[in-house]
Amino acid sequence: MRRLNSVHLNGLRAVESVTRLGSLQKAGDELGVSSSAVSQQVARTEAQFGRPLFTRTRTGLVPTEFGTRIAARLTAGFRELDEAIALAEEQATNTLTVSVAPAFASRFLVPRLSRFFALHPEILFRIDASTNLVDLEASGVDLAIRLGNGDWPRVQTEKLIDMDVFPICAPSIASRLQSIQDLARVHLISDISTMISWDDWFAAAGVKPVKSLEGISFTDVLLCLDAVLSGHGVMLGWQMLAGDALADGRLVEPFGVRARTGFAHYFVTPENRRVERKVSLFKRWVIEEVADATRCIAGRGQDQDRSAG
Repeated sequence: MRRLNSVHLNGLRAVESVTRLGSLQKAGDELGVSSSAVSQQVARTEAQFGRPLFTRTRTGLVPTEFGTRIAARLTAGFRELDEAIALAEEQATNTLTVSVAPAFASRFLVPRLSRFFALHPEILFRIDASTNLVDLEASGVDLAIRLGNGDWPRVQTEKLIDMDVFPICAPSIASRLQSIQDLARVHLISDISTMISWDDWFAAAGVKPVKSLEGISFTDVLLCLDAVLSGHGVMLGWQMLAGDALADGRLVEPFGVRARTGFAHYFVTPENRRVERKVSLFKRWVIEEVADATRCIAGRGQDQDRSAG
């Protein structure tokens, strides 16, 4: 490989192209330079080799025996380089970059990704875990999943699932909650940065707000969920945050009342970018997984109702 450092690669490309195409003009068109520039590159390479690669005739350049042998090796070498670049481009094309909030990624998406990989092993996956709505046109992000009202500028949105909120707690806490008024006797786990309110849930339940005991406050909803899973109190959760823990019994929805927030999870794609196959496949898979998770939560809730009865 060190010998390559003594030869200008553009000159080698010029020699290979002229030999393969048969003229300076055609080589110049392929390389995107003038025929005189190709001629100069060829002459420089011959000077570096110390022997002629072409015989100059009135009709053009004719490869010498040495030039023909050199050009054959160059063609094989450049073909390998071209295939390497094609492989890199294919990998970049098949990489799906999804921007998603850490809570959605951690509690819903990541545990299920092996199923997506099994269906589409040709697609590589990259998660950009962020709560910010990135500039999809300027970034390498193919798709975002965002929570909000869907009113974002210069993007296309498609609703995935409405955000309904409801109290969640560990079974040990749920056993002490025979009525909504019993919330006054448990600790409230609070997400300081949340945009949802207990008042909305109490309104949906048709009761006056109940003041719970002051519990732990966090700036991260995932820490709130961990605290609830550890039995430290009750919090307002939603399907995509607590669904798996509800389905497997680690958490309980004690009252069976849900409140609409006006927010939803949305697929977000660039406004002026064609939707690629990898994006369509991923969206379809997520929709199916959300539907399956919703059925599992509903089934668990029915089992709890029968047990209570």
